[in-house]
Amino acid sequence: MTDDDTLKALKTAFTFMPQPVEVNRFEYGDDADRILQQVNFVREVLDRHGIDPEEVADEINPSAAPNSCY
Repeated sequence: MTDDDTLKALKTAFTFMPQPVEVNRFEYGDDADRILQQVNFVREVLDRHGIDPEEVADEINPSAAPNSCY
């Protein structure tokens, strides 16, 4: 069981991680595979806790979230 503060800390840290499509050998060199595995691991943990990784940034930083048009 994970407490709310731990989940908030994980979500906050996740907002600073690169998106999987941004991880490439040009930017990250030989560390690209390891970094991609770590990003995907955090995404999986969020998902297991019922948190959509695609929504985390908007939740943590709502003022930076794009406005809905519909």
